[in-house]
Amino acid sequence: MSAAARLRLFLFGAAVLAAALIAAATGLPAFGGPDHPYGDRAVAAGLARRTANIVSSVNFDQRAFDTLGEESILFASVLGAAMLLRLARDEHRGRPAAESVLPTTRLFGAGLLPVALVFGGYLVAHGQLSPGGGFQGGVVLATALHLAYVAADYRALRRIRPLAVLDVADALAAGAFAALGLVGLAAGAGYLANTLPLGTFNQLSSGGLVPVVNAVVGVEVASGVIVVLAHFLDQAVEVVPDHAGGRD
Repeated sequence: MSAAARLRLFLFGAAVLAAALIAAATGLPAFGGPDHPYGDRAVAAGLARRTANIVSSVNFDQRAFDTLGEESILFASVLGAAMLLRLARDEHRGRPAAESVLPTTRLFGAGLLPVALVFGGYLVAHGQLSPGGGFQGGVVLATALHLAYVAADYRALRRIRPLAVLDVADALAAGAFAALGLVGLAAGAGYLANTLPLGTFNQLSSGGLVPVVNAVVGVEVASGVIVVLAHFLDQAVEVVPDHAGGRD
């Protein structure tokens, strides 16, 4: 395809997209007005399915199929980063040197690491009840693990980071989200329909499918972020070009 043909194709697609966005924007309620149809319907649907956190109800119930796409994008990004940052033919792994850390930094990082892990787990477990959820809690869990890098050095992080297990967990969690959609089909409803027992409102067991999908997302996000950061840190700390010296 020539450059002129690609430009015409782009302009056509951009015009169609612009027309759709303008049509959608003109149909929105007036800004600052009392009419909020989407919010009213989302709140009513969340409460009907006994999900106290309406944002989680939207993400993992009312628009769970959209969230599946978002999680798939994250999984594809992790896979792409792993492929691009793999060891090249002209590279080898060096031996990371020990790093000196201030005692106050070591104390702060070591003390905050278990607190951050518990807090991240809390955000994931209570995602259907309060602000938080699998995406936020997964990022907190991944950040908590890397406090070992801040408090000590890369060698300490590598010792406590089960990278092979996290690689598998990332893939299994991404697949589990898609597989959970079959529960709705088996119950005679739609794909990713919330058909599990709804439980008691404002309890950990409430929300039906929401806490299950939320937990799966938490595992996928935490594992994916750790795996991505591991590849970037490997490039920065361990990977050495062959022309830089002999192999270690």
